[in-house]
Parts: sequence; C-alpha cells; structure tokens
Amino acid sequence: MPRVPNRANLPTTFVPLPMPPLQTEFPAGRLLSVDAYRGFVMLLMMGEVLHFDHLHEAFPGSGFWALLAYHQSHVDWSGCSLHDLIQPSFSFLVGVALPYSIASRQLKGQSAGVQFGHALRRSLILILLGIFLRSTHASQTYFTFEDTLTQIGLGYPVLFLLGYVRPRWQWVALGVILVGYWLLFVGYPAPGPAFAYPAVSVPADWPHHYTGLMAHFNKNSNVAWAFDTWFLNLFPREKPFLFNGGGYATLSFIPTLGTMLLGLIAGQWLRLNLSPTDLLRRLVLAGFVGLAAGTLFELLGICPVVKRIWTPAWVLFSGGWCFWLLAFFYGVVDVGQKQRWAFPLVVIGMNSIAIYCLVHLIEGFIINSFYTHLGHRPFQVVGAAYEPLLVGLTTLLVYWLLLLWMYRRKLFIRI
Repeated sequence: MPRVPNRANLPTTFVPLPMPPLQTEFPAGRLLSVDAYRGFVMLLMMGEVLHFDHLHEAFPGSGFWALLAYHQSHVDWSGCSLHDLIQPSFSFLVGVALPYSIASRQLKGQSAGVQFGHALRRSLILILLGIFLRSTHASQTYFTFEDTLTQIGLGYPVLFLLGYVRPRWQWVALGVILVGYWLLFVGYPAPGPAFAYPAVSVPADWPHHYTGLMAHFNKNSNVAWAFDTWFLNLFPREKPFLFNGGGYATLSFIPTLGTMLLGLIAGQWLRLNLSPTDLLRRLVLAGFVGLAAGTLFELLGICPVVKRIWTPAWVLFSGGWCFWLLAFFYGVVDVGQKQRWAFPLVVIGMNSIAIYCLVHLIEGFIINSFYTHLGHRPFQVVGAAYEPLLVGLTTLLVYWLLLLWMYRRKLFIRI
C-alpha cells in the first residue's frame, strides 16, 4: 500500500482531482492496519498447509479439531466459514488501497490517461498470472477465470474509473451491480424437476438444492454455469468444459467488483479527516448493515448467501465481515498502536503477491525437501497423527522467513 500523501479533497467529477484529506491523528506513512489485515488474510491462505482436516479425521470426537477443520475449508454452498472470507477480504483490500494509489500517482504528476493505462496493464498481469498459477500442474494452459487474481483483474479497470467519481455515484454503481446481477440470475430459467444434476456433478438429492425463486441460484444449473459452458469452450482444452466441480463461475467477477467497490468506499473513509471514534463507528455500522442485509435476503428467500457464485447477498454479507475486520485491525494497530503485535502479519501483508505465488509454486518442493533431508521421524515426535500439522508449521516458518528476508531488504513485489 503506497505512502499516504498530503491532505486533499475528494474528486467531485470524472476528472483527476486531489484525494480526500488525510488522518491527522497519525504521522504520515503507511496504515499498518491495512497491511496487518492483508497479512492475516494471506496467513489464512498459507495455513491450508496445516491440514486440520487430517486431525479431525484422526480425532473425530474432538470438537476443537472439528471447529478448526470447518474454518479451514469452504462451505458446500450457502453460508460462510473463516476460509470463505479470504477471497472477499483480498478483493476488498484492493479497493481500500486504490485511493492511496491514485493520490500517490497524482502527486507524481501522472495524468488520468497514464494512470488508466497502468490500471489496464495491472489487470492484464493479474489475469495472466492467475491462469499461469492454475496451470502449473496441467498438461496445457488451463484457461479458467474464477480464481482470486483473475476475478480481480477482470473488474479492476472499472474499479479504477469508479475511483474518480463522487461517492454518491459509487453507491449507485454498487446498487446497479447487485440488482443487475440478481436480475441476470432470476431471469434465466430455473432448473426443472427433470434437470440432470448428476451430469453436472451434483447429486439429485443434494441437500443444498433451493426451490422457488432461489432455485435460480442452484449449483451448476444457473446462468453463470450456462455462460461458462459457452465461454470456456472458446479456449483450447483437453476436453470440453461441462461444469466446475465447485460451482465457481467466470461471471463472479461482476459482483466481485461490488466487493472491491465496498473496499474503495472504506479506503476513502480512511482518508477523511475523521476522528478514530467516528471512523470506527462508521466501519462497524457498515459491517452491521451488510451482514444484516445479506442474511435478511436469504431468510426472505430473495437471494442466498453463496460465495461460490458470489451472489449479491454474499457481497453484502462478506462485505459486512470485511468492514468489521478492517475496523478491528484499525482499532488495534493504528489506534491502539499495537504495532509490534502486528509485525509478523505486516511482513506477510506487504508482500501478498509474493506469498500468493510462493504457496502455489514451491509448497511441494519445501515439503519434499523436509522428507528428503530429515525423513518422517522428526515430524512424528508427538505422534503420527500430528505429522501433517508439524510439517505444515515448519513450512509456514520457511514462508515467513523468506518474507522477512525480503522485508528487511525492501524487496516488495508490486503489480
């Protein structure tokens, strides 16, 4: 996240104008709370290597391991676990950082056209990087657009343009995105009783099938699935695309833009000349409204809270959690000045792209190296059941030491 520039006012038209006034309570510099929040999110992603599910299987009667295993995996369809908040948080924080990025580039004298050109390049790099990382274990390029990086990349140019309009129009844009995406789903025919769910890898008696209006959001039988059966088959593939096993979809980039837009609004609030109390109150209230609205839409049978297809209710529900998490880290790190406590997370958060790539590229190499040079015995010191956990903890330590080395040498990967 760029360094905070001097105080300015929010732009009021679709032209590059100075950004909002800065916080005056803290010295100019990085908001470490944002880096700590990002580091926490990446730690959750890195933590998959701990494999709590293995311990849950080894100790099925333990509520502790059951709880950890649940929050280290995605829910089957509707609902939310801690793991489900990784992607929305990462997307939200892209929006939070944008006002700082725009202001920094304005201070360097960059025109709106130059900045937009950079936004387009960043978008393309994110899309290509996402495809590359998803293809690392494939026999040919695996064209897919539902992962975190490609979803952000597809929506980022529009987010950048929205960074130059008044907040009022940003809220309007959010409403158009949510309502328009909901109409897109409910306007597509819902699967009937004769729909062949097993053909799209969904059991016919799956307990997460909806009825009524919400049937339009059923797994691998909705408009986003129909779009992908056309769009993804335009690319060379080993075999025709018929469905995504998890139900994920390319079109989710549209509501993901809504999540980034919520982050953009939060980032602008951070730059306003608000007292810490007023800012925290605003973040907490926004979080409550988002959580309540998303939950209410599902309870009323209007729209389910489903992360895998990024429903409008999910945008609001997960956005509420993002506001609350940002409030927590802001209150603890920037207001409470618990910066030493946050340091391990900041080290991760300031190199989020680096660790994202490392996790995808070298995890297997690290673990295999442990076994090659140390064998299994050191990781079974407290019992064979705990071997995956100890291997995972050691792998996390290696990741963090690599990031610490980069941090101390000011090696930060930016796109």
